[in-house]
Amino acid sequence: MTKREKLLIKATNNPKGLSFSDFMTLLAQAGWILDHQVGSHQIWYSPKGHRLSIQESKNGKAKGYQVEQFILQYEVENGTT
Repeated sequence: MTKREKLLIKATNNPKGLSFSDFMTLLAQAGWILDHQVGSHQIWYSPKGHRLSIQESKNGKAKGYQVEQFILQYEVENGTT
């Protein structure tokens, strides 16, 4: 099982428990590109051009709703829905 697969399972099972650094790793390994950062917001683009703005929570975790948005888009683009 690849690191991307492990992180995707972890994100799916507990979106609110994923660390922000793991979320950025998952985005990069899924082929998403960090376009730019404005303040604390990072703007990422999927391989098919979908835009996702992410921001780290105060506790160092990824925001659960942003992880869920990524998972939904990932499934749409990879035909796993």
